[in-house]
Amino acid sequence: MIIADQILDGRAAVLAATGHHPYARHSLGRDSEPRGWQRDGAVVWVLPAGHGPAVAALGAAGPALDVCADLIAEGVLGTGQWLNLPRIDPAGLTDRLPVAQRDEWHFLWTTQAPPPQPGEEEVVRLTESDYPALTALIDEAFPSTTSRPGAPGVVGWYGIRDGDRLVACGADRSRGDIGFLAGLTVAPQQRGRGLGAALTAAMTRALIARYDQAALGVYLVNVGAIRLYRRLGFTNTATRTSLRLA
Repeated sequence: MIIADQILDGRAAVLAATGHHPYARHSLGRDSEPRGWQRDGAVVWVLPAGHGPAVAALGAAGPALDVCADLIAEGVLGTGQWLNLPRIDPAGLTDRLPVAQRDEWHFLWTTQAPPPQPGEEEVVRLTESDYPALTALIDEAFPSTTSRPGAPGVVGWYGIRDGDRLVACGADRSRGDIGFLAGLTVAPQQRGRGLGAALTAAMTRALIARYDQAALGVYLVNVGAIRLYRRLGFTNTATRTSLRLA
């Protein structure tokens, strides 16, 4: 059972407990008032419905799993909900949580604008009139992404055109105090031309002008993208494990 002296009430309390970590600052919208718990070096918080994963955590993985197990036992968490947790050794999950899906990824962030990239001047803000072209590009190049026109949490789009065709796009999913890039996509036949670097650099520059930090997420298996993002200044790293409950 979660004991009372471990409870954190509200955004300010959770941020203070995490040392205002950029992942927490992104996870917690400015108007969110989550409930959190602190246990043995872990900070765990429950997010309101519609604000991303059901639970997020930073710090020690084992105690974070213990808190999540308690929340499942108390009926706070249930089937199909996502948990974004510190990196967890697969052996550490044995018989602790009912897991249907597991993803490993990096939360990367930077406090600096990137070095200028060739073609960056071609990046433009997109509007609702571009939604059909965005949908066609995403369906072709990145069908598994959850960043789509009209999706909750997407506050804007950037893109690159080749003539009248959209050939690269990225979603602005900024939330809380952190600018956030998502759904970065380049048409398959246009890859290798530096469009991904130009798009990422331009978006990062725009978000750094509005926030003090910019961040993005990338799967561990996407080695090429990780290399690109680090070259553009995303050198701060928090490795994450996302779990969907069975």
